[in-house]
Amino acid sequence: MKYRKGAHSIFYTRYHLVFSTRYRRKILKHGMGAYIQGILTKSFQRRYPEIEIIEVNTDIDHIHILTSIPPKLSVSEAVRLMKGYSAHAMRKQFKFLNNVYYGSDGVWSDGYFLSTVGVDETTIRKYIEYQGTVDRGQAKLE
Repeated sequence: MKYRKGAHSIFYTRYHLVFSTRYRRKILKHGMGAYIQGILTKSFQRRYPEIEIIEVNTDIDHIHILTSIPPKLSVSEAVRLMKGYSAHAMRKQFKFLNNVYYGSDGVWSDGYFLSTVGVDETTIRKYIEYQGTVDRGQAKLE
């Protein structure tokens, strides 16, 4: 286990987050999934280093994220930052999204799924790693 330090705390937090695209539109195809993974693991991490993105993978209409959020931030605030940053980057890179989502409609749906990760983090990591391929019979979990 890797413990992290804050100004007045030492912590180990792991959250499994799932965001769906608005209207469950299947927009995370081809290079878009890889692009959003890069945005969250590289530029988002530089901008918000206190939120550690451990693992990311996408299916065509949702994204799975394994993250560590410090106790000073609420989970909802961290989710807001991730969704806002990634949606802005995606709309800037993929102009067709402005036609898919009219006006101020965001890329992500309003809600999200959250679970805490306990001692069975390995299972969650494997699930995220094989996301989008297992259910299509292209890979098998061991």
